[in-house]
Amino acid sequence: MEGMGDVGRILIFLGAVMIVIGLMIVLLGRTHLPIGRLPGDIIYRGKNTTVYFPLATCLLLSIVLSVVLYAISRWKR
Repeated sequence: MEGMGDVGRILIFLGAVMIVIGLMIVLLGRTHLPIGRLPGDIIYRGKNTTVYFPLATCLLLSIVLSVVLYAISRWKR
């Protein structure tokens, strides 16, 4: 049963990370930044459906996260 303690710690850590990410999303929503409404985002509005694919937002977030994680990995060495 020792492994269950490790699983519990991982779940608590992941829950805390999700809370932090949720708070960041709420705070970014209040700053009126155009995240999710960038010029490269694809929106199709049909008669009864709407399809939204945030292509430019995904690329921007990927680049930012890659740079941040690269900086963290260089800092830990």
